[in-house]
Amino acid sequence: MIVDRQGRRFRNLRISLTSACNYACTYCVPNGKRLVAAQDELSAEAMARGVAYLIEAAGIERLRITGGEPLVSPKLESFMGAVGQMGLEDISLTTNGQLLAKKLPLLVDAGLRRINVSLDTLDAGAFRSIARGGDLATVLDGMEQAAAAGLKIKVNMVPLRGQNLDQVMPLLDYCLARGYELRFIELMRMGHLANDTNAFLQQFVSLQQLLSLIGEHYEFAQADAPIDATAVRYGIPGVGHFGVIANESVPFCRTCSRLRLSSTGWLHGCLSSSNRHYVGDLLDKPRHQALPALQRLLVKALGDKQEVAFSGGATVMKIIGG
Repeated sequence: MIVDRQGRRFRNLRISLTSACNYACTYCVPNGKRLVAAQDELSAEAMARGVAYLIEAAGIERLRITGGEPLVSPKLESFMGAVGQMGLEDISLTTNGQLLAKKLPLLVDAGLRRINVSLDTLDAGAFRSIARGGDLATVLDGMEQAAAAGLKIKVNMVPLRGQNLDQVMPLLDYCLARGYELRFIELMRMGHLANDTNAFLQQFVSLQQLLSLIGEHYEFAQADAPIDATAVRYGIPGVGHFGVIANESVPFCRTCSRLRLSSTGWLHGCLSSSNRHYVGDLLDKPRHQALPALQRLLVKALGDKQEVAFSGGATVMKIIGG
């Protein structure tokens, strides 16, 4: 097993099925141009083979399928069919929910048990302004259908000063009433925000600011979470739970177990590092040749991790998955 001096190893793989997205969210693509699939994206078969090799080489236990927006990818069905047979502890998917109702039968048939839906507001006008695509009612309907089908739902919200801070409580109340767990995600210094401190600070909302706001309406206490969890989790007695992925306020680099594989075959060991390691060529090799080479790259990827805290990165999150 590949382990670093802090005892970290790769347990969780996040695979970007495609870089294409049907949204162009302001905090992700400031120029408003929707991302499209890369010309050199891996096939579903190569991606599935990559997952199988990483399970063996790194001890991957949990898989999250991301994008871009994974539900727009024509590779989704065959990829999920393949990874569903690999004995992983957990397979989940992050989506903006726009195509959720349409793709729900596929997800249920593939045995998916939980999803994360990115949703930043319950105001239809603000939704269009932030996402620059899609329709709020369609997303909410898709979530209701998914819950009725037995899927566990978490909602991801990025609070932004001046854009959707007034939606923190409406969205929390909405999720608590329906049994969805809301995760607030602190804005990250990535992509165009990596070197624009003013733009970052103008929008950033901290963990303490969120807790102060929520504390005006609910009493809550910190709840247990796995040691390598990214979210600080809180329980509201008799009501439900919420969490905050507080990358800036409460860094979690010391226990990070995440590895990312891009749709074009690049391994990323850390969002705060510009280093990446190409494995696309290994996925066409037989197992006995691929695994030793892959393990050498995994050692390098693990060495890319920050020891204490995220320090910013120029990589665009939508390209390598959330």
